[in-house]
Amino acid sequence: MTQDQFIVIALLVAAMGMFIWGKWRHDMVAVGALLACVFAGLIPGGDAFHGFGHPAVITVVCVLVLSHGLQTTGAVDELARRVLPASAGPTLSIAALTGLGALLSAFMNNVGAMALLMPVAVKVAAKQGLTPGKVLMPLAFGSILGGTTTLIGTPPNLIVSGFRAEVGMGNFAMFDFTPVGLTVTLVGLVFIVLVGWHLVPVRKQSDTDDFDTAVYTTEVRITRDSKAEGKTLREVEQMLDEGEALVVALVRNGVRLSAPYPGRLILDGDILIIQAEPKSLATVLSGMGLSLEEDVPPEQGTNKEEDEAEKGSSEEIDQHDKGEQQGEEEQPADNEDKKEEKPVSSEILVQEMVALPSAILIGRSARDMALRTRFGINLLAISRRGHRSIKRLRSTPIEAGDVLLMQGSIEALSGFATEFGCVPLATRDIRVPKAGEALKATLIMVVAVAAAALSLVPVAVSFATEVLALMALRIVSLRSVYQAVDWPVIVLLGAMLPVAGAMASTGAADLIAGFLLDTVAQGHAVLGLAVILVATMLMTDFMNNAATAAVMCPIALSTAAQLQVNPDSFLMAVAIGASCAFLTPIGHQNNTLILGPGGFRFSDYWRMGLPMDVLIICITLPMLLWIWPL
Repeated sequence: MTQDQFIVIALLVAAMGMFIWGKWRHDMVAVGALLACVFAGLIPGGDAFHGFGHPAVITVVCVLVLSHGLQTTGAVDELARRVLPASAGPTLSIAALTGLGALLSAFMNNVGAMALLMPVAVKVAAKQGLTPGKVLMPLAFGSILGGTTTLIGTPPNLIVSGFRAEVGMGNFAMFDFTPVGLTVTLVGLVFIVLVGWHLVPVRKQSDTDDFDTAVYTTEVRITRDSKAEGKTLREVEQMLDEGEALVVALVRNGVRLSAPYPGRLILDGDILIIQAEPKSLATVLSGMGLSLEEDVPPEQGTNKEEDEAEKGSSEEIDQHDKGEQQGEEEQPADNEDKKEEKPVSSEILVQEMVALPSAILIGRSARDMALRTRFGINLLAISRRGHRSIKRLRSTPIEAGDVLLMQGSIEALSGFATEFGCVPLATRDIRVPKAGEALKATLIMVVAVAAAALSLVPVAVSFATEVLALMALRIVSLRSVYQAVDWPVIVLLGAMLPVAGAMASTGAADLIAGFLLDTVAQGHAVLGLAVILVATMLMTDFMNNAATAAVMCPIALSTAAQLQVNPDSFLMAVAIGASCAFLTPIGHQNNTLILGPGGFRFSDYWRMGLPMDVLIICITLPMLLWIWPL
């Protein structure tokens, strides 16, 4: 092993460890690995950022924008209304919903498809008397499978195609992935519909009118007219038992007591941090005369220091919003009438929202975003399965998959969900800006796919042209174009491609491939193919799938070269394996997205995911040997 090989393998192992750890966002880890390779002399400084101009990266950006156009015009919602049966049993309903998710994921971003169909899944679960997880997990798995069927279905396919082109074999065509991917998808869907959804664990029986999001951690403020004022904590807990609520902490004068003494008297102004089922919150509040902390007006519910901190945090996060707020504050009093001209809905709603994995609110708290002062929204509670020791509601950083109980006007909640990347867990109004825009967006997508499939122009050029058409026809606005792009994923791709290239140029990929062949495959081509497939599937359960594909492609190519067999079969094994993340909630964004709404635990995914993985391996290997013979 040379020094360069040792360095790049060490950096790769460190990056994989940080990907799995999850302490830092994956784009930060990827950029760190890229810069480390540059400083180590493995990548020339002038070539460090060439990955951001890679056709695969450009294509991913364009597909995200085209997907956004299909979403905002209502094209997907119209398709869902036509495809999903109005009255059917649970098996047929899950089959239709999961099949639609797979179909959409073949031509648009699968996270976007999942987000669009989640409210429908919740409605289907309620209608069928099922827990939401029984429908959400099949939908998540089906949308992941659908991405394997086309070149643009998922970023790993584009990365695999890019590596093929770099070794002089040209790019894969639009539907080169279809024979294997479609077979795997169809077999997977049949398993999900007939067997899989029965394997999804039921944590709690769900009523048709309730959405089980596990236990909420929320805050209630003690007021003078509440029944709790002047009583001991032990007495309050006895009263809360009737509502199946539990006191987990007490906040007094800004100091949090995690395990307060049961004999402590509860005073006016104290804040109790409690855990309760969503349907029990109303019982607890009305029965004891308690007020939700976020429901209390700012002058009563927070002290001056907290208000100042909230304002300061808001200014640090968004200078633009700061300017707008200062502009409003500087207006004279006689301008108040002008403010009243702005139409604001008088209807105040309480709505559950789930935070998308790519949402810009991830890592921020209600105080950081100044929800009350900037948006007129109260954060009433957070549901986070498996993480119950939340210190303070307003200062708790939001994580991917958290279910947020929000209170505000229809306009405020809708605007917040759109801007910050949340999915309302209820039936949404379909937004169609102009008549015919859904049809235009669909036709543009069809033309882009056809042009790429017929090789009239390169894939990246085809989709970039269609994005320009969307903008020229004003189907999507200039601002929404940039908001539609999942920039952390783009940065990850642009940074990891040169790192993967360094693995090949230093011979590290050959070294790893040789080790796998000698110790596991023992020189057998079919066993080598199985090793690549299984190793990729295991890695993608703990790493971002795009990063997994970028790491495994050089190893797959080197393995094929040492065995002197067809590299396409090994690249296709990487493409399938990188998309099959079914064992953990962190392997794919869709799995993370359903963690909170489904009330799942980390260990729940393997119950349906492990049989899925075994089935996929059994189907993929013979299909690869048939379609892409060694």
